[in-house]
Amino acid sequence: MEKTTVKAQSKYLRQSPYKMRLVLNLIRGLDVQDALNVLTFTKRKAATEIKQLLESAIANAEANYNLNSSELYISKAIANEGPTLKRFRPRARGRAGRINKRTTHLLIELESVGE
Repeated sequence: MEKTTVKAQSKYLRQSPYKMRLVLNLIRGLDVQDALNVLTFTKRKAATEIKQLLESAIANAEANYNLNSSELYISKAIANEGPTLKRFRPRARGRAGRINKRTTHLLIELESVGE
């Protein structure tokens, strides 16, 4: 049986890729139900964003490819850097300190377990 790959992508999320990768490392390679359980009980803002994207990928698999969600696992989970918003904060003696507000592009790929 051929493996089917299903993708879901989310762009311009307002959190740094480093923080997103910490949560993605927890779920990479897990089957979908275990990953949802891990994300539900992870106390990070990134976990809610990733869980929403994972649920979207599951819905794509069920609606577009007629796959059963119990046979899916996370084959690829990537957090790439998006554009950085540059802001400035006043500092002492007329100077300005730069603040980088980072964004993230998330990609989750699911594969069906081939038998």
